[in-house]
Amino acid sequence: MGKETTLSEWIEDTYGTPEELAKVLDYGIEMLFYLEENTFDRKEVQQVVAALRGLVVGLRG
Repeated sequence: MGKETTLSEWIEDTYGTPEELAKVLDYGIEMLFYLEENTFDRKEVQQVVAALRGLVVGLRG
């Protein structure tokens, strides 16, 4: 099984579609621009971090 297959499976298993993952990552980009205390819920930030970590793991395979 190649990296592409594993990454695709992870995206499908975790987010359902690449579009859903893209939404989470887009939200993360927005967070980085406006990250101040009490701007975003801790859980929201953790979800974006988990998405980024999953991508890194998948890409490093």
